[in-house]
Amino acid sequence: MTKLADFFPTILVSLVAAFATAPLFIRGATKAGMLDIPNARPYKWHDTATPLAGGLVLATAILVSIVSVAQSSLTVIRPILIAGAIVLLWGIWDDRASLPVWAKLIGQILAAIALWLGGILVHLFSTEWLNLLITVFWVVGMLNAFNFIDSMDGLALGLGGIGAAFFMLVTVDSQQPSLAFLCAALLGATVGSAFYNMTPAKMFIGDSGSQLLGLLLAAVGMGYAPIGLDKAVSWFTPILVLGVPIFNITLVVFSRIWRGVKFYEAGRDHLAHRLVDLGLDRSRTVIAMHLTAVVLGLVAFIALGMTPLAATFLFAGVVAAGLLAIVLLERVRLAAAA
Repeated sequence: MTKLADFFPTILVSLVAAFATAPLFIRGATKAGMLDIPNARPYKWHDTATPLAGGLVLATAILVSIVSVAQSSLTVIRPILIAGAIVLLWGIWDDRASLPVWAKLIGQILAAIALWLGGILVHLFSTEWLNLLITVFWVVGMLNAFNFIDSMDGLALGLGGIGAAFFMLVTVDSQQPSLAFLCAALLGATVGSAFYNMTPAKMFIGDSGSQLLGLLLAAVGMGYAPIGLDKAVSWFTPILVLGVPIFNITLVVFSRIWRGVKFYEAGRDHLAHRLVDLGLDRSRTVIAMHLTAVVLGLVAFIALGMTPLAATFLFAGVVAAGLLAIVLLERVRLAAAA
């Protein structure tokens, strides 16, 4: 039986691999022209052209740590790694060529189908095609949730690391060591990459990095299957652990549909932008969102120890608070626009 300490070498190797390889990928991305140009669009904050190298750094660190420390997990997580490769390559293509929305969606759906074919899926219905639809919705939703949340230095990377840490703990507890090793590798990769992604960022994670984070965490959320716990208690654990990206994309989509704006186009109306407009500086905005993710992760853990009824009430309370926050943020936006 694996212990929590068994996963620390994986974290360490991944962290060191990310930290050591990032300068190489930064130089490579710069030479290849994979750069995020400042002022290219109104919502961009940065002042200098920044390499989009984070996706390759994350992928390399995860693979190095899994292959060198946790090879026994490869068979179980192979479908996740295949789907991750699809997302990574499609994201690099997008980072270089700025793909249209429909082209991005094709890659995301292919990744979701790869997970489904590999047995990583949402099990809610007895009808297979319904499970496939929910799986595609969850995976595509999380890919875009992390893509949307990647709006400030260190924000998406930090949320990915927090999510990986909580998922590592719950999968250790649920006796799913292969998923826990994957989470440990992802945690180390995000920590090692953060040095180069914090303000002032030396690299951005780009679509390749943000969507890789979303894919891996979405897959672990589907694979999480605690032993001896009622599903009425555990089904919303991934939703709470990934609550901040989910809240942000819900806020943005709702607001844009309400205003009659295309919800898939980039803009300056994300939670991070709104918090800055309310008076927080960028660093405190990132910290505030990270702290919120930690609180939601703790709530998810607390709910696992409750009765199904109590846990459901707790989850309903979190959802109600989120909906109230959306209404309040929209009222502030309307007041500012008046």
